[in-house]
Amino acid sequence: MPQPRPIQIGLINTIGTWTLYKREVMRFLKILGQTVAAPMTTAALFMAVFAVAVGDRITETGGIDYVVFLGPGLVMMGVLQNAFANTSTSMVIGKVQGNIVDITMPPLGPLEVMTAMVAAGVTRGLMVALITATTLAVLGSAGFPLYPLTALMFLILGSTVMALAGLLTGIWADKFDNLATITNFVVQPMVFLSGTFYAIEQLPEPFDVLALYNPVFHMIDGYRYATIGQASFPPFYAALILLGISVLLGVICWLILKKGYKLKA
Repeated sequence: MPQPRPIQIGLINTIGTWTLYKREVMRFLKILGQTVAAPMTTAALFMAVFAVAVGDRITETGGIDYVVFLGPGLVMMGVLQNAFANTSTSMVIGKVQGNIVDITMPPLGPLEVMTAMVAAGVTRGLMVALITATTLAVLGSAGFPLYPLTALMFLILGSTVMALAGLLTGIWADKFDNLATITNFVVQPMVFLSGTFYAIEQLPEPFDVLALYNPVFHMIDGYRYATIGQASFPPFYAALILLGISVLLGVICWLILKKGYKLKA
């Protein structure tokens, strides 16, 4: 007579999803110096360098003090890079070390795996945002956001998009060299050319229009609006664009995980 299962799994494996989420969170919490403190230090160094190098020549941007204008971009830059890194490195480490079966073997569906890993990436992004924003506020940048809920919305949307992109990259990459290629030649240029350090109105034509097609621009511009009340693009439409990208990447990721591309023999 068959023995009953010790754990009854319903339509959604909530226990397995929560366990995978905790595993991914604990993975980056064990190295906080690298995963959270390092982005904060990088943002502070950028702030110091730009304040000294160009602060006396660009005192205001759109009527806002340049140091105050720069802060939200640096915060979001750290959030996006770390949300992407959390999911992408987790998948590549699993492949390189041979323990990717910890994800493929348990009774977890593609939606559950995606939800747990993306949620962990968003968690890391929010932690980086909180610590970096606090540090930059002490250094004289923007302090508490003018619109906290809007700021939180753009932080979650931005980190969700990048966590999904990181998960897709991690599934595709077979080694760290492949991951570094995407990071250095796709992610970094998109972040640095998205209005982190300047307003797109300062760009000559047609680059000011082309910047609008960079999704990272909408993440940074939306968060900047929520923090200091200045935006180059309507925040409502920016949020819709990011939501649409999140849904599109989520569907692609779900289909790839369901197929087991590069994850199952």
